[in-house]
Amino acid sequence: MINYIWVGMTVIGLIFASINGKMKDVNEAIFQSANEAVTLCIGLISILVFWLGIMRIAQESGLLNKLSNHFKPIIMKLFPEVPEDHPAVGYILSNIIANMFGLGNAATPLGIKAMEQLKELNGGKNFASRSMITFLALNTSGLTLIPTTVIAIRMSYQSASPTEIVGPTLMATTCATIAAILIDRLFYMRRSRKGVK
Repeated sequence: MINYIWVGMTVIGLIFASINGKMKDVNEAIFQSANEAVTLCIGLISILVFWLGIMRIAQESGLLNKLSNHFKPIIMKLFPEVPEDHPAVGYILSNIIANMFGLGNAATPLGIKAMEQLKELNGGKNFASRSMITFLALNTSGLTLIPTTVIAIRMSYQSASPTEIVGPTLMATTCATIAAILIDRLFYMRRSRKGVK
């Protein structure tokens, strides 16, 4: 569906530009944006490779396992219907930790695997289980300690202080995560009172 929306917006924009005689401006914007996108991607690759390397070192040294063990009791309270030894728990923990370090690109495949495992626990049904909804709420709010990607973008645009975003990001994502958990629990309790699982 999203593909149709993007194609529709592009076609409407081109028609509007041709009617108003702005095609030259559109062509210039396309090539300038393409050039900026390539420059930005090259800048982001170096930062992401660095943080992915740090994550790999943390994994090999056992630090990631220690972090996971600290978060596991919280995760088990948030996902009581997921067995403690189920692979979904590992994927959920890895996804949350990757998000905490601002590694959205690394977190995405882990999130997909977690959802696949949660769907399997749900009997392969085509509607979301309580755990799937909770995981989506947590993943969307995305508690972030170090917003790696945002810092990289700010650095690529020569920000005077690219890391000043850390404090506001931590505050905003903490509030968003708390709100996501509270709203998730509120709607779950409302559905439970109505007898809907």
